[in-house]
Amino acid sequence: MKKVVHAACPHDCPDACGVLITIEDGRATKIQGDPAHPVTRGFLCAKVSKYLDRVYSPDRVLYPMRRVASKGGGAKNANDFRRISWDEALSAIAERFKEVAKEFGPEALLPYSYGGTLAVLSGSSMDRRFFHRFGASQLERSICSAAGEAGLKSVLGVKLGTEPEQFAHSRYIIAWGANIHGNNVHLWPFIKQAHRAGARLVVIDPYKTRTAKHADWYIPINPGTDAALALGMMHVIIGAGLHDADYVEKYTVGFEQLREKVKEYPPQRVAKWTGISEEHIHKLAREYATHRPAVIRVNYGVQRSEGGGMAMRAITMLPCITGAWKEVGGGLQLSTSGGWGLRREALDKPELMQQTLGRPARVVNMVGLGKALNTLKDPPIQALYVYNSNPAAVCPNHNEVIRGLKRPDLFTVVHEQFFTDTTDYADIVLPATTFFEHKDLQTAYGHYYLQMSNQAIEPLGECRSNVEVFRGLAGAMDFEDECFSESVDEMIDTALSSSNPWLKGIDRERLEKDGHARLNFEGLESGTASQDSRPFLPFAQGGFQTPSGKAELYNPALITQGLDPVVEFVPPKESRHVGEGFPLELLARKADNYLNSTFSNLPTVQEMEDTGLLEIHAKDAEARGIHDGDPVRVFNRRGEITLQAHVNGAVQAGVVAAKLNWAKLTPGGSNINTLTSEKLTDMGNSATFYSVLVEVELAKPTR
Repeated sequence: MKKVVHAACPHDCPDACGVLITIEDGRATKIQGDPAHPVTRGFLCAKVSKYLDRVYSPDRVLYPMRRVASKGGGAKNANDFRRISWDEALSAIAERFKEVAKEFGPEALLPYSYGGTLAVLSGSSMDRRFFHRFGASQLERSICSAAGEAGLKSVLGVKLGTEPEQFAHSRYIIAWGANIHGNNVHLWPFIKQAHRAGARLVVIDPYKTRTAKHADWYIPINPGTDAALALGMMHVIIGAGLHDADYVEKYTVGFEQLREKVKEYPPQRVAKWTGISEEHIHKLAREYATHRPAVIRVNYGVQRSEGGGMAMRAITMLPCITGAWKEVGGGLQLSTSGGWGLRREALDKPELMQQTLGRPARVVNMVGLGKALNTLKDPPIQALYVYNSNPAAVCPNHNEVIRGLKRPDLFTVVHEQFFTDTTDYADIVLPATTFFEHKDLQTAYGHYYLQMSNQAIEPLGECRSNVEVFRGLAGAMDFEDECFSESVDEMIDTALSSSNPWLKGIDRERLEKDGHARLNFEGLESGTASQDSRPFLPFAQGGFQTPSGKAELYNPALITQGLDPVVEFVPPKESRHVGEGFPLELLARKADNYLNSTFSNLPTVQEMEDTGLLEIHAKDAEARGIHDGDPVRVFNRRGEITLQAHVNGAVQAGVVAAKLNWAKLTPGGSNINTLTSEKLTDMGNSATFYSVLVEVELAKPTR
């Protein structure tokens, strides 16, 4: 029997593709992009097009496992574990959790999860209920995007932006720290359409990405100086009277303060920070302000440095002063995730903490996992539950993370699809489903289509979804609250039963029937023909979700954070211009064909990447006696890794780049996060993966 099932890709990507899965006799035999989805439009990225290799990989974890050997060792299979039943696993976990809570208090348990799945229920529902009811420490999930989101919201008040479809109507497109061709591939056809109609594509990035190679104008920039460039552009735009005075007057506050602030950032001064010539700063500012409509696709790379929040705030101001928000194909996109308005609190039930603690639990920032595991007191972390994440690969200050994970007194549970870097330190490993094997609701942060992801196949082996595992753990802990017995469909109904007017007419039955639905921006009745075709212009006539109702070019709330209420550029403390004895800035990049650490272990995907390279400029290589292909030692005070030199034109002098991979798939068993720090950004408490200083030298031969 053959059938086709509609699902949605839940991986950490703005595209959130609609997919069609062909099932024959209970087995998935084909995956393809949904041609009816207005953004996916029938094609998938290279990695997800190979998703059958992931689902049916012989390396999948298929059964609950208990450790029988010492922690660590880079295990790629189950040799260090013994298979146990689900009843044994849940009982053992519940028993240990109870012991920890009795001796140290419930906050000695720390959950650790992030973007392994962005599906609504698998990402945040029954899991949050369980940890709230237990009274566990709460995780501040800020490792990736929080700084940029804070910067964006400090101006707009909400995470909304230009629809991807509208990029086709743009005439000036800036990809700012956005490798669209590599990791936002479904935006690319709209940009190509605009390009054929005469649009100009400008790429601003310290690394010459795939997207930069297709640009009309590639502008390399020194890492961490994006705020300075945006301020320099505003200096030119305002000074030349190229701003939209009518839009500014009606829909912004603080323009006069901004006018005074940007006087401190003339292009001559900005050029020294950014490495971009004064002439090019003038040219960029004038072209952006005079080519209409103009749009900026900015991605999270700009906020992974110490001043990341302020960088995003500065860039967000640009379409506000030019009035680009008024036009179809104008504006800016960082994230569209503020549009959904689902009933998250009803899914997560934070009030359950009151039953156990009588107060909110303490909060632990996920960026500082190494510090938390090794130094946190009152109480110390005695149990760790990891799901939707691979912290032994993705966390900064890798050596400290591993030191904590190796603690013999730390009880660690990992719910996973594969034996990852993190399962090497697990006491119990639980088998997790892929999105083929469970039902879920799917939002996006790069478009405005809500989707139903239907279950396509039965779970392989004894794999269970996040919802089912936490339901089982609640039972093992004797939690009798009714919320733990809610079905998947009931939770989806709860999520959709929101007062958000944009969800009008969108319910589970409609999504099950149609697969996807665009948010109802016009408030039209379900089924109205024009509902899915009218351009969404979130700020054409104001509508900013700030206290003032306007774009806040002056935001007094920033004062309480010790920040400039207008905007400013502060050079990174960890920068080659400052020193500390390490003269090269490291871009700890994500591989184009992996998703953070996801897909890193699949042979068919590995064929598309070479993650063992250190990209270095010829000038820096020559100064160190390094030639292309040489083994090199990359080091700083936090640690070292050995890579192979690749002397090319992708980085500027003074900058080197390497890609994230699993530690156990990297020579020496350490990845680039051995070199990154737990230092936080200026806003949002995010990680500073791109504020890293290193030195490079020829590696000594091994005996």
